[in-house]
Amino acid sequence: MGKLTDVRVVSTALYFLPVQTRVPLKFGPETLTAVTCARARVRVANRRGRVAEGWGETPLSVQWAWPSRLRVQLRLERLKRCCIRLADAWAGFDACGHPVELGSDFQAQVLPGLLASVKSAAGAAQSQPEPLPEPMPWLAALVCCSVFDQALHDAYGNLLARRVYETYGPEFMSRDLAGFLRPAAGAAMSFQGRYPADFLLARPATRLRAWHLVGGLDPLAESDLTGSEPNDGYPVLLADWIKQDGLRCLKVKLRGNDAAWDFKRLVKVGAIGLAEGVEWLSADFNCTVTEPDYVNDILDRLRDEHPRLYGMLLYVEQPFPCELEQHRIDVRSVSARKPLFLDESAHDWRLVELGRELGWSGVALKTCKTQTGALLSACWAKAHGMALMVQDLTNPMLAQIPHVLLAARVGTIMGVETNAMQFYPEASLPEAAVHPGIYCRREGMLDLSTLGGPGFGYRLGEIRRELPPPAVEAGG
Repeated sequence: MGKLTDVRVVSTALYFLPVQTRVPLKFGPETLTAVTCARARVRVANRRGRVAEGWGETPLSVQWAWPSRLRVQLRLERLKRCCIRLADAWAGFDACGHPVELGSDFQAQVLPGLLASVKSAAGAAQSQPEPLPEPMPWLAALVCCSVFDQALHDAYGNLLARRVYETYGPEFMSRDLAGFLRPAAGAAMSFQGRYPADFLLARPATRLRAWHLVGGLDPLAESDLTGSEPNDGYPVLLADWIKQDGLRCLKVKLRGNDAAWDFKRLVKVGAIGLAEGVEWLSADFNCTVTEPDYVNDILDRLRDEHPRLYGMLLYVEQPFPCELEQHRIDVRSVSARKPLFLDESAHDWRLVELGRELGWSGVALKTCKTQTGALLSACWAKAHGMALMVQDLTNPMLAQIPHVLLAARVGTIMGVETNAMQFYPEASLPEAAVHPGIYCRREGMLDLSTLGGPGFGYRLGEIRRELPPPAVEAGG
């Protein structure tokens, strides 16, 4: 039986916001120099006809969501086309319920068919779209879907005049977690009678430790400078970032196919961090490793030659291919050395379950895989003793707010990754004027205390940002 607080989607609008990076960001074999952010507005109505709207946003980070040798522009156009199709699909989604229920049902019932139908990479305006030799992956489809899913959650909170994280219990949800999740085989637990609220922190932190990303192209020392670096008032060298922002946590991007380079990079970053008071490191191989021994050898050498740095290494992130079902690699030898976190592989709780069977010990959540999916994955992982992190997609503008709220609410092993201020700080100036502590790291921390009001607490009416005309509007 439904609840009077249930909602249905009545209309959508989609916007594309281009952003240029100030310095390049390397993702495995690819490099990002610009990104298009998708922003969605979703209007919902409850059973009594009351209407409210909400907003969601995410970067369409092509290199991360769809690694390929295809030209970036072709992949980006396919993602944008998918977003446009999703605007129509969400507006026509004839279901009523809580956002977790609607989000889960949409991903199961609508998104697979829509993904299969998006066959061209060209923009919708082109009369003869260019076909592509490979399909768009599910991860990219989730990224496109996430802006509408986030907006749905925000709209629901706005309609109820409640913070959205206050709506994830039995007062508002008709289905408990057993309607979405199943325990691992042999697990002595049940999801019956349990809700997302049972796995969220009752008193979320208002300050979070900030992780700084050290990209594969980031200059570490004066000798790395080429003269092409920006002179825009923001730091360029790692030590300057650490000093300015009081950083204590560094995430190091590695290649995953050059062990000598990876080891040297990890040691060099670690040495700079150690000299400047950094306390923690993590290593991100970006899905490019194919054998556990590659990671094990680097970890063992670091332990033997640089034990202090090895002790600072808090966890290792996603070394192996993101297609977990096709690459069922037993990773227990890696997780026996350091906690090993799924990222690109963790599309949903079912893949988290498979990861746990293969020996992964933690999950890196991302709101760009949908708010609904992140919540359900967090519940499944916490119920089975897996640790959590919340990782960035270099989130600017509105995308930063659900991202940091998730970290504050689910409870992570250490703060949150946040790096948009490194790569495009000017993009978020209107939002930073209202929420300065979320878009600027001080004493190594983010300050979430300005978030208030219903939904995600954007305080959108105070943010002076002019949007371009919508790419599409759908529904009534």
